[in-house]
Amino acid sequence: MKNIAFVCIHNSCRSQIAEAFTRIIGLGVCRAYSAGTEKRDNINPAAVKIMKELGIDMEILQKPKLLNTLPPIDILITMGCNVNCPYIPCQHREDWGIEDPSGKSDVEFRKTRDLIKSKVEILVNQLKKE
Repeated sequence: MKNIAFVCIHNSCRSQIAEAFTRIIGLGVCRAYSAGTEKRDNINPAAVKIMKELGIDMEILQKPKLLNTLPPIDILITMGCNVNCPYIPCQHREDWGIEDPSGKSDVEFRKTRDLIKSKVEILVNQLKKE
């Protein structure tokens, strides 16, 4: 199984959503992690609320983490926050270019959530074919 890491600046919104979806959609296919380059104490409350609409409570298993907490990573996904991440060894790296919905409406959070879910589904389906 591949280790996938989703990286953002604060690890409080998009990367947490991606980790949560990948834990569910990628169950038995990959292991999901997320981390950030700057310390945060909590996951963004709006992101928590929007995921709870789908029955996913990110606060049960997840919390903001820094890059140094990641295990060896096979696939590194940056979320589009112009993160200049330190070198993290991996087999594949890509940027999803997703705009941060923080401070925006629930509608924008839902659009971001749904876009991330779609990208996770594509990624996991690709891994199933390998």
